[in-house]
Amino acid sequence: MLVLHRLRHPLPRPLLASSISSCWSSTTKGERRPAMASSSSSASAAVVAEGSAARRFWIAASTREAAFAAYTPFLLSLAAGNLHLDGFRHYIAQDAHFLHAFARAYEMAEDCADDDDDRATIAALRKAILQELNLHASVLKEWGVDPTKVIPPSAATTKYTDFLLATAAGKVDGAKGSDKMVTPFEKTKIAAYTVGAMTPCMRLYAYLGKELTAFLKQDENHPYKKWINTYASSDFEDNALQIEELLDKLSVSLTGEELEIIGKLYQQAMKLEVEFFSAQLVDQPIVAPLSRYCGAKYKLLVFSDFDLTCTVVDSSAILAEIAILSFQKSSQSGIDNTLDRTKSADLRNSWNMLSKQYMEEYEECMERLLPSEESKSLDYDQLYKGLEVLAEFEKLANSRVVDSGVLRGMNLEDIRKAGERLILQDGCKNFFQKIGRTRENLNLDIHILSYCWCAELIRSAFSSVGCLDGVNIHSNEFAFEGSVSTGEIDRKMQSPVDKVEKFKSIKSGTDSTTPSLSVYIGDSVGDLLCLLEADIGIVVGSSTSLRRVGKQFGVSFVPLFPGLVEKQRQLTEQDASVFKARSGVLYTVSSWSEIHAFILGSDFS
Repeated sequence: MLVLHRLRHPLPRPLLASSISSCWSSTTKGERRPAMASSSSSASAAVVAEGSAARRFWIAASTREAAFAAYTPFLLSLAAGNLHLDGFRHYIAQDAHFLHAFARAYEMAEDCADDDDDRATIAALRKAILQELNLHASVLKEWGVDPTKVIPPSAATTKYTDFLLATAAGKVDGAKGSDKMVTPFEKTKIAAYTVGAMTPCMRLYAYLGKELTAFLKQDENHPYKKWINTYASSDFEDNALQIEELLDKLSVSLTGEELEIIGKLYQQAMKLEVEFFSAQLVDQPIVAPLSRYCGAKYKLLVFSDFDLTCTVVDSSAILAEIAILSFQKSSQSGIDNTLDRTKSADLRNSWNMLSKQYMEEYEECMERLLPSEESKSLDYDQLYKGLEVLAEFEKLANSRVVDSGVLRGMNLEDIRKAGERLILQDGCKNFFQKIGRTRENLNLDIHILSYCWCAELIRSAFSSVGCLDGVNIHSNEFAFEGSVSTGEIDRKMQSPVDKVEKFKSIKSGTDSTTPSLSVYIGDSVGDLLCLLEADIGIVVGSSTSLRRVGKQFGVSFVPLFPGLVEKQRQLTEQDASVFKARSGVLYTVSSWSEIHAFILGSDFS
């Protein structure tokens, strides 16, 4: 398929994990905005003044860790309201250990602060923690836990509290302890480090509280309503803002190197928070991570598109550019060029004309395949027929490109080097690398289904980041004479129909002794049939045409996190899967971190 219609509107790099429960839409072509910001999106956007240290640290850490925290079995079950009571009791007992460490860290930070206002702020924050601890005893009683009974901290809890108290003691990057520091500035620096290690917990809990309030509206008798309301409250948000403002103030006099240390402490605290949530006891059926849900019951088949799903740019533009530069290099070498080409400027003009023609005719094709009335439910058969029209258009467009000769003369080594330089979407590399590391322990196969003209580009892209092992690539191939492209394409996959037929062929060829569960990850209309045929279809990005076509044929788009909470509510001890192909529901995400968290879990799951 010639994917020129997306060249001018590449998928934006994922923004914040605060859009975990937001879906995306587009207004006019090329304009993208969140269609339904979550309750915490606006709050986190106004967390602190633009450019503040606290704001930068939250953005850097939240894209990955906030998603990993939210998608833990503990928080998904809690959000669904069906977390077993023993699991919640274990959590609040562990949380009490952490609150004690938090109060002690505040006390140590207060001793190190040099400014009266800073000490007063820290004292107020410590007082809030002590009040929370006083309430904790009554909460423990309410949930059937004897507050006088000592419940030992888990390994994850101890790891977290040890880190926090070591930071508060000045044991950072091999530095001497705060008790050996002489100057007020040295002690103030330790106060800044300590606040930097405490701030992410406050912001993350405020974020999660607001994310989970949506589920209280669906269930007025939610058993964990009080817990959610505590962290969604304006009082808790005020405390989170207060510590962020304190971090900004304490950071003003620090060097770039010292700010970098705070950033590392912030990131480490976020990771320990995820580990803390991941370690909570959840002895019940859960929908995430999906690899755990499948276990030995299902063979997990993961499919993904490549261009603009895995990458930030479209491969067709890259390949065309390689072709143009290859011609320029050949012309400048003084060697007689026997290929039937015009000057490089004419070659570029030819490409631009093909692109323009494709864009115009693609829009016309979209208009032709859309039904006059919006379907009330999924009409898969009519959608298939409509996309057969698109399939013929894509084949014709590819023929034009081949006939133009713009793809002739590319060196295989140049293609491989271009693949090595391809930038993958944030989190995509980590996802495939984890599959590579853990594949032997997973009952999982992964396939790439792509319209890319040259599969070697895909192989090179994955190989360069160490995640080609185990990835099955199904795409088109260039024809080569020696190591130089002839301009012809071995057209194995050109259209939505080609993709879905390959998808079904792979599924049907899977060992029938074990039922399979399939996931498809895509971003465009070309992925729509596969997204719907999969048991779980996940949409990355903000393609206007995908949503427009899908909606017209009765497809619903649901943010992944609330979608999984609903599935968690439906989950029982029975063997039947809660995920079904052709359900008409597709799940939207804002980053690959969400996909990673859902399918594989965090590194601590």
